[in-house]
Amino acid sequence: MRALTWQGTSKVSVEDVPDPKIEEPTDAVIKVTSTAICGSDLHLYDVLGAYLDKGDVLGHEPMGIVEEVGPEVTHIRPGDRVVIPFNISCGHCFYCRKGYYAQCETTQNKDQQKGASLFGYTKLYGQVPGGQAEYLRVPQAHFGPIRVPNGLPDERFLFLSDVLTTSWQAAKWADIEPGGTVFVTGLGPIGQMTARIARHLGAEKVIAVDNVPERIAMAQRHGIETLNFDEVDDVVGAVLDMTNGRGADSVVEAVGMEAHGTPFQEFAQRAAGLLPDAVARKAIDKAGIDRMAALRTCFAAVRRAGTVSIIGVYGGQADPMPMMDLFDKGITMRMGQAHVKHWVDDIMPLLTDDADPLGVDDLVTHRVPLEEAPQAYDMFKKKEDGCIKVVLKP
Repeated sequence: MRALTWQGTSKVSVEDVPDPKIEEPTDAVIKVTSTAICGSDLHLYDVLGAYLDKGDVLGHEPMGIVEEVGPEVTHIRPGDRVVIPFNISCGHCFYCRKGYYAQCETTQNKDQQKGASLFGYTKLYGQVPGGQAEYLRVPQAHFGPIRVPNGLPDERFLFLSDVLTTSWQAAKWADIEPGGTVFVTGLGPIGQMTARIARHLGAEKVIAVDNVPERIAMAQRHGIETLNFDEVDDVVGAVLDMTNGRGADSVVEAVGMEAHGTPFQEFAQRAAGLLPDAVARKAIDKAGIDRMAALRTCFAAVRRAGTVSIIGVYGGQADPMPMMDLFDKGITMRMGQAHVKHWVDDIMPLLTDDADPLGVDDLVTHRVPLEEAPQAYDMFKKKEDGCIKVVLKP
């Protein structure tokens, strides 16, 4: 089959790879009909290459048609249309029973001291072949796949794999209350959907910051108040002005380790990426630092006794945190990978509603064949051609 593979820093290519097959009784194989490029994939593209091998298949936002199932898979069958959560979880371990599917003990990567395995995401998370491919082997398929109805296009359901469930968790963990104020940093796909979900949950004022005109325009179409950090000298001051001087009740950090505005951290990240893999892994594991500008903006913009929900991906082990300010303000913080299946029942009725209350139909900006994935990665990375969200069609 054809699949998008990692070949080196900032280099991916579509190659012939072996067809997947049933290996365990809890496996399934699906024919992928749609799969998306995630902002987290760009971390592999640039920063986390030390944890990849040449030829690794990327991608963790797939859906498709079930081709084959193992003997212990009974809730889906060949011909079913399914979305595959990005985290691989068993559904019955200690953490899964509590709804913390991203920490599944059955697929947890204890040798790396990391949580549940993820599709297409490095040695840290199981090195499981990903979904930017024609076919995908799905481990733990007795639990993971989400059956979706026919009759609506893939893109109405595809983002249950990551974007929608991640954004829903980000909003819920921000303690959004009806009539409250919400501030979102970053208007990539996660920021876009988090801001819309915040409005759906009853926030009176939702403010978001970015500097890409197409992202800002998309957010404004959905009633989000926006700030362009290239045009506003003091983003935090602007948020304070818009929230009676207190700051936002709830803040969502939707940027992560690649934030603008921290040149030293950016240099350190890129320098680590140029080291030999073994040396780079040690440097990242022991002394890695992230670009912290977006996170510091969140800490400054949240009101006292407010909540910061961190959904942008971070990987540093030596990040400087303003602990005195956080303690003094009494900030609540929640963070982590989305527990995808925990949120599906809340979101599904909104997707089958013809009115599309979350505006899911207005997110994808580019649809390209799988064979053009390398060009799409480059375009997405450079934010060219108004690119916000890319869906690949195998």
